[in-house]
Amino acid sequence: MSEKIYPPEMHTAEHILGGTMVRMFGCGRAVTTHLEKKKSKADFDFRNIGRNLTPEETDDLTRIVNDQIGRHQAVTARMVPYAAAAQEFDLSRLPETAAAGPDAMLRIVCVGDYDRCPCIGEHVSNTSEIGRLRIVSTDYDEQTGILRIRFKLDR
Repeated sequence: MSEKIYPPEMHTAEHILGGTMVRMFGCGRAVTTHLEKKKSKADFDFRNIGRNLTPEETDDLTRIVNDQIGRHQAVTARMVPYAAAAQEFDLSRLPETAAAGPDAMLRIVCVGDYDRCPCIGEHVSNTSEIGRLRIVSTDYDEQTGILRIRFKLDR
């Protein structure tokens, strides 16, 4: 996990986007992200789908994410034992130090009842602070199987 500090609004929006991608396509969470204040991108392993999103899927994805943002959900975090988290989440991308010792704990960030995932970053306290997500573009790389989604937040 990176030491970079991401804008809390963008970071929380990325959590909702990632959770929605999992629900819609079963692709897993983003494998890489680049989150900035003005524009961000998230890459998903999309080999199981093998193509770019259609305009209709992009519209549906945007609508669902914005519906979740518009629910004004609390964003909370709690610490859970590493062993319990490993039963619920894919922890393969965490550094080995995350599991150090039998009493290791992980921080799980929850966006209302919609999304939960391990994370050490900064987030808003309520989705009402995010604004509206706008997908700028999507593209699929056949060589790597990666779907890249570029997005912005509008106030």
